[in-house]
Amino acid sequence: MINFAHPQYFYLLLLLPALVLLFLWNRRDRAKRLERYGKRASIEPLMPEVSRYKPWIRLTLELLLLTMVIVVLARPRAGSSKTTTNVHGIEVMVAVDVSNSMNASSTDNPQDVSRLQRAKMILQKLIDRLDNNKVGLIVFAGNAYMQMPMTSDAASAKLFLNGINTNMAPTQGTAIGAAINLGLNGFSQSKKSQKAMIIITDGENFEDDAIAAAKNAAKLGVQVDVIGVGSTTGAPIPTPDGYLTDDEGKPVTTYLNEKMAQQIADAGNGVYISGTANDAVSTLQETLDKLAKSDLATVSYTQHDEQFPVFATIALLLLIGLLLLLERKNPWLKRYNFFTKDKENNSILNRKDETQDNK
Repeated sequence: MINFAHPQYFYLLLLLPALVLLFLWNRRDRAKRLERYGKRASIEPLMPEVSRYKPWIRLTLELLLLTMVIVVLARPRAGSSKTTTNVHGIEVMVAVDVSNSMNASSTDNPQDVSRLQRAKMILQKLIDRLDNNKVGLIVFAGNAYMQMPMTSDAASAKLFLNGINTNMAPTQGTAIGAAINLGLNGFSQSKKSQKAMIIITDGENFEDDAIAAAKNAAKLGVQVDVIGVGSTTGAPIPTPDGYLTDDEGKPVTTYLNEKMAQQIADAGNGVYISGTANDAVSTLQETLDKLAKSDLATVSYTQHDEQFPVFATIALLLLIGLLLLLERKNPWLKRYNFFTKDKENNSILNRKDETQDNK
């Protein structure tokens, strides 16, 4: 059974009778203009190159071409097959630090990519490797905010990830503990599925007890891994007007607190990974692969057999035919007469020529 993905495009078929009426009006107007010079029967022999039938053939091809294009837009489909797949993996909640310090350089070079940009690059590579797993996304600064609930749609996770910036959090600070607690509420209640939380931060925690939160997560069976981004030697925090300064007008320097990040990872039975390491993503993936996989969800979708390529091919052939169709008579057909009236006219003209020759 044939169905259409976008049947609303069939309203464009109303253009067909409009084009026919426009063509008939044009032919009628042309005939009236020719009558100014005399009777049609007398004028037509004076225009031997003009074809009487080509305009109608062109109109037919144009109407068929437009019809085929409309059918292609409507996307005809024949038959369907239902596919069911199981999402077999773990649940991963990612928490990204979006405090102002994440605008600082991720290396000793102040002009290098920011910590937040490096965090995004790491996560994009990681999400590509998290097929058949569920992923959630949290952003945090002075407080934590759920950006994307747990989902098996990795493409959606990357879209949300691209939109992260340091202006998302209305309250500044670094509340890693709040992010961990919010992440715990974002996991499913299933006891079979293994759960892990990834914290990406520069480790400057000023708001709460992140170590206690990580210990609580470990008790609940959630592994807490930490990726540290930034420089241990410090970097200034850029602003639209230059760099962030303190009350004395001196530039504020932010440091990667690896000690704090390591302590949080240890408390959460996870690992600490330096974001500047070339194998950061591989190391994290190996850590997650150690967790037991389980069936997380069942995804069903219907796949249709698209038929529009057939109509697109027909439309292409019709377009080629229109391009090759000449308005005037084909030169190689001039010698042939296909209609009786033309034969009679030619015979009359031939007789006149013979009579004049005899005279």
